[in-house]
Amino acid sequence: MNDTNFIGIDSADAVELAEKLNDLLSNYQVYYQNIRGFHWNIKGEQFFQLHAKFEELYNLAAIAIDEIAERILTLDHIPLHSYSNYVKISEIRETTNITEGKECVEYIVNNVKTLVDKQKKILEIANEAGDEGTADLMTGYISAQEKLLWMLNAYLKK
Repeated sequence: MNDTNFIGIDSADAVELAEKLNDLLSNYQVYYQNIRGFHWNIKGEQFFQLHAKFEELYNLAAIAIDEIAERILTLDHIPLHSYSNYVKISEIRETTNITEGKECVEYIVNNVKTLVDKQKKILEIANEAGDEGTADLMTGYISAQEKLLWMLNAYLKK
C-alpha cells in the first residue's frame, strides 16, 4: 500500500516537493525584499515609471509567497518562516544601496531567471508525482514571468 498524504500525493514525493517549494519560497522572499529596496530607493528621470513598476512586482511576489507557503501546507509540510533561513537557503542574494534604474532592472531580470529555473524543476517533479495543484501553480508563475522577462529585456534593449 502506498503511503500518501491527505491529498493523495505519495509521501516521499510530498517531502521532495515541500523541500523544493521551501527553497523557492526562500528565493521569493529575498527577491521580494530586493524589489522593495529598489522601490524605496530608486532615483533619476525614470523614478515615477520604475517606482510604480517595482511596487507592482513586489505585490505580485507577496501573493506568490503566500501561495507557495500555503501549497507547502497543503502538501502537509511546514513552510520556512524565518528570514535567517531564507537568506541561508536562497540562491538570490540580498542587494543594497542600488538607486539607478537600469541596474535595478538588471538585478530583477537575473532574479526572475533564477525563479523561473527553480519553478521549471518543481513543475517537472510535480508532474512526475501527479501533483496537479503544484504543477498548475508553477505553470502560472512561469508563464507570467517569461512575459515579464521579455518586457524587462525590452526595457534594457537587449
